[in-house]
Amino acid sequence: MTQAQTEAVRVWDLPTRLFHWLLAASVAGLVITGNLGGNWMTWHQRLGYAVLALLLFRLFWGLWGGRWSRFGSFLYSPATLWAYLRGRAPAEVSIGHSPLGALSVWALLLALAVQVGTGLISDDEIAFVGPLARYVESSTAYAATAWHKSTGKLIVLALVGLHVAAIGVYHWRGQALLPPMLHGDKRLPVGTPASADGARERWRAVALALLSAMLTWAIVQAELWLG
Repeated sequence: MTQAQTEAVRVWDLPTRLFHWLLAASVAGLVITGNLGGNWMTWHQRLGYAVLALLLFRLFWGLWGGRWSRFGSFLYSPATLWAYLRGRAPAEVSIGHSPLGALSVWALLLALAVQVGTGLISDDEIAFVGPLARYVESSTAYAATAWHKSTGKLIVLALVGLHVAAIGVYHWRGQALLPPMLHGDKRLPVGTPASADGARERWRAVALALLSAMLTWAIVQAELWLG
């Protein structure tokens, strides 16, 4: 395909890009502060709340965000995944998240949601008690703590490592994934539908981000309204 047959197409809107990099920074911070422990656990907790707000935002943005950021654009059937693995899937599946990339995204979002959930109800009997730990049985809180500190953490690290490795493999094959997540555009065939990324969409994202922050605050401060 010649350069004349392609054009720069906005695939990743600004809110999606900001979400991606803020989530990456927050997860890195969570791993570092969690390993440091001690007084750093205060920041670990704050970063956990940040991830909760980001996940809530991604949930909303998956419904009302740009075309290629919506869940419907990367919710593939097993048949499509199988066709992709055999190299027989239509080119459209590689515009946003490919079928394999989509699996990685779904798995990572789910793993992070579980980590946030277990963190909220954790109780290590030493220095950390999650804001919702008082609303579950002690045995549940201890089990959540064990998962959060071991299995859940390892799953997240493995998925992040797999994500980074995939980026490297695609780069080696001549398909750079990072630049579009920085500037938002991919060179695609002329006429490829783009994600809306104007002022209206960005103000919508601001409103959804504020809603996500408010919901996070409500969850964290549950004791104020649950008693």
